[in-house]
This record gives sequence, structure tokens and C-alpha cells, in this order.
Amino acid sequence: MDFTILAEGLAFPEGPVWMDDGSVVVCEIRAGRISRIRADGTRQTIATPGGGPNGAAIGPDGALYVCNNGGFEWTEPGGLMLPGGAAADYETGRIERIDLATGKVERLYTEVDGRRLSGPNDLVFAADGSFWFTDLGKHFAHHTDHGGLYWAKPDGSAIRCAVPGPNMNGIGLSPDGGTLYAALTVIGDLLAFDVTGPGTVAPSAFDALPGRVVARFGPRVLLDSLAVLADGRIAQATLVAEPGIATVDPATGAYAITPFPDLLTTNIALGGADRRDAAICLSTTGRLALARWPDPGLALAFGA
Repeated sequence: MDFTILAEGLAFPEGPVWMDDGSVVVCEIRAGRISRIRADGTRQTIATPGGGPNGAAIGPDGALYVCNNGGFEWTEPGGLMLPGGAAADYETGRIERIDLATGKVERLYTEVDGRRLSGPNDLVFAADGSFWFTDLGKHFAHHTDHGGLYWAKPDGSAIRCAVPGPNMNGIGLSPDGGTLYAALTVIGDLLAFDVTGPGTVAPSAFDALPGRVVARFGPRVLLDSLAVLADGRIAQATLVAEPGIATVDPATGAYAITPFPDLLTTNIALGGADRRDAAICLSTTGRLALARWPDPGLALAFGA
């Protein structure tokens, strides 16, 4: 697929968000920074919340809501940026609200039921204004904090763990809002959950095996963020063995991967007038790519 590079020199970009003016807001995880990339490639720093801003979405009030993983340690083999375990100054994972006009950062949630958030990763807003988010967990030298699937209100008044345990990454809602999709990074499974109410999903036969498998990827194909297409298919970012964006049919599990030249092609966001403008994060090389996607993305509940 043909693409152009809109921006280079980014500090591990993730969580792209299309804006009404045609700019793209990105999280620069390594720098702890939220940046706006304009159509001419110029950049503006919106806020520097620190930690590791990872995934983002526009909420019903027009603010930017951010999953902050708390920060990583970094290595640079062959000049590539690779995230590792928890940063030396890791404090906690959190959900943050950022005022796009002023850059003010507000911490909405750092824990649920007395247990701290480990590494919030990505989020999606439902039509009622609440949001779902994943927690990828956090790796330490001798243990791993586990994450799960969570739901919360954007005013800071309520948060709930819907599915504890598995460390999940990308997240999205079906066009009718009745199915929630989440990606298991290391296992390589794309899961589906039936939404039964605010913050609740249908129970699974085994707690250790939540949801149902929509698609299972090959050996050492890791999964990152995802976007839902207007026709209900899923654009799933794939890593390592086959880096790119996979288009997945949730009804059959069939998929085809469009390759991109970065070991960690982590995110895709679809916007523009016809929702076919694709912003794709080539994260280890610090680049934001633009392409014309064959099919339009699903219109998000809020934002562009």
C-alpha cells in the first residue's frame, strides 16, 4: 500500500486521533507528551502529562481522554525504540483528561476497588458517553501486574472492572455497540465480548478464558491497537512476525495483513471527510504515516 510520512522523530507514537481541522493528535509514549501533527507536518505540544500516554479518544465534552501506562524502560537495538518493563520512576497507571485548549491535565482514575491501575492502554467511548478501556498490565523484574477490561464514566464518578486478569491492548465497539473487541497482545487472539449493560459483559464459561475468540493469529504475530470499520470488520495492528494492519472478518475469523515497514506498527485511526484517511503509527522508527484505506472507518461516538 502506498503511504506518505507526515511526521518523523516522534518519541514512540501511539493513540492517533483525527481532529476536525485535519490534524492528528498522537501520544508520544517515550516523551510523556501529547502532540498535534498538522496537515503540513508541523507540530504543537498540547500537554506533557509524563508517564506513558498510550491511547486516546475525544469524549462527549470535547476533551481528550488518555490511557497513561505510567512509563516504560527503553532500549534501542539497531536504533529502534523498544519499550520494556516499568520505568524506574513508575508510579501508577491512570486515566487522564486533557483540555485541548489549555493543556490542563486532570487525573480521573488511578485505581479501582482499592487496586491500582497497572498500565492502561487504549479506550473507546460508547454512545451513552461512558468509555471502556484496556489495561495491558505492567512488567517488573520478577513479576507482572495483571490488567483487564474496564469501564468508567468521564466525570470521574464511577469505574468498574468488567473482566479481570488478561492483559489486553486494542479495543473497539461494533457498529451497533453490542459487541466489544479487545486484543491479547502476546497470545495473538482477538476477542469479542457481548455487552450486557453499563460496565458489564456476558460471563464466560471459564474466568481464565474470557470472551470468545474472533481471530487467532500466527506464531509470533503480536497484536496492538485496533479500529472498527463502517461495515463491522476490524482493522487490527499486528507486530513483529508480520507487522502491518490486518483486516479481520469477525464472522469468520478470516484476515489479510497489509504490511508496513516497522516492527511495531502499533495503531491505525481512520478519519477525513469519507473516513478513509488512515493515520498509522510506525512506532519503533518514530514516524506517523498517512494512507488511503480501501474501506471507511466507523464513525466514532464523539470527535471528528
